[in-house]
Amino acid sequence: MINEINKYNKIESLDSLPLGGRCRVQYLASDGNIRRRMLDLGIIKDTEIAALTKSPSGDPVAYLIRGAVIAIRKEDAALIFIETI
Repeated sequence: MINEINKYNKIESLDSLPLGGRCRVQYLASDGNIRRRMLDLGIIKDTEIAALTKSPSGDPVAYLIRGAVIAIRKEDAALIFIETI
């Protein structure tokens, strides 16, 4: 299903967003506690996110989300699908 959507809308996962890049959330593919945590952080459809900086090891990455800087691990960011802006 994701590949079908990708062909038309160029949707990628958040972990592919380069530093300095901006995007809008399209949907979450996570479930359970991780999904609840992302929703609690305000990561819902059309939320704007900017990639700010990486930790020295490269994981996690700090993102600006609704005025707050939030660190998200690569494995969790891979489940947040976005459209770059």
